[in-house]
Amino acid sequence: MKKIQSLCLLLALFLFGNISAQIQHFTWQGVQRDYLVRIPANHEGTLPVLFFLHGLGDNITNYNQELNFGQIAEEFGWAIVVPQARNLGMGNMWNVGMTNSNVDDAGFLMALLDSLTVQYQLDPDSVFFTGFSMGGFMTHRMAIEHGDRITACAPVSGLIYYEQASLTPVAPVRMLHIHGTSDPVVGYNGSSTAFGSNLGLGVDAIMDYWQNANGCSGEPAIDTLPDLKNDGLRFIRYTYNCGTDLQHLKVVGGNHTWYDNVNQYDVDYKNIIYEFFTGHSTPSGIPDRKTGQLQVWPNPTNGILHIQTSDSPLSNPEIRVYDVYGKMIDVVVGANNYSPLQTAQIDLARCPGGVYFVQAGDGAVTKVVLER
Repeated sequence: MKKIQSLCLLLALFLFGNISAQIQHFTWQGVQRDYLVRIPANHEGTLPVLFFLHGLGDNITNYNQELNFGQIAEEFGWAIVVPQARNLGMGNMWNVGMTNSNVDDAGFLMALLDSLTVQYQLDPDSVFFTGFSMGGFMTHRMAIEHGDRITACAPVSGLIYYEQASLTPVAPVRMLHIHGTSDPVVGYNGSSTAFGSNLGLGVDAIMDYWQNANGCSGEPAIDTLPDLKNDGLRFIRYTYNCGTDLQHLKVVGGNHTWYDNVNQYDVDYKNIIYEFFTGHSTPSGIPDRKTGQLQVWPNPTNGILHIQTSDSPLSNPEIRVYDVYGKMIDVVVGANNYSPLQTAQIDLARCPGGVYFVQAGDGAVTKVVLER
């Protein structure tokens, strides 16, 4: 037993020494600040860059062990930057206006971006921010104060502090806000049972704030992500009709947790965020009838889909339906190939509400929303 403990201790010391050796430093306001950079092994040209902002009391070493930023850099093919906040009296915390500190964290992050852009050939037109808890607060602040330089933001379990809520964003910014309805630390309604106080705008007010900033109108489109795991959670996505993309992922029953274990939960936050950042998750703008050689109606649907080919017969008579994870959930095969204007039907009534994709044998694809 002692030998195993010794081996574990040596491994821990090795890992800590390894990450410590990779932590870099940047001086801002006369203070040395720490940060970590992860670059994909094989890349050409400029790189998109994603800033990950940690929560209250966290640090680079722990955050890296939890999320494995090297792996994320390889998966995304992006540069990943993980800066560390300063100790402002309650451990490492970003200055989002909750203290009387004059630490300019927003200025630090922009200056760090400028420095790394030259060093690592980062793409200044592909700058993204995400953060958890207080990192989510800081992500909102970056969007408000520097949205003219940021491509998109995805705060998770963080709010807009009151001081920031009085400001007008410098520019519309693509925004995905993720929050659990049962979060006791940073409450969905803005309160905190853990701290015994209100921490900022509630999520409904936050979405109103960004609707005004992004020029939105009308009611949002709503879709529920597939509920396949017995995780006690439901993931409901609201997509707003805006000049600039705006979404909210409401995690019904969600706690103060970064959900990323796909063996246990229906979603992996980093994948949801990546899909939003790259424009692959928006259900708005779905055509009412026709895309390519497919006509699909009604869309949105409550179950029955009418599918009609057009222009020319299909060489492959199969029409398939896939969920958002690429899993085929249904297929219909026409006799003697589909001829122009031949109609088929697929019943999705047994499926959970959400976004689905209908693909014809010739490769034409249309997106469909199943309402519940």
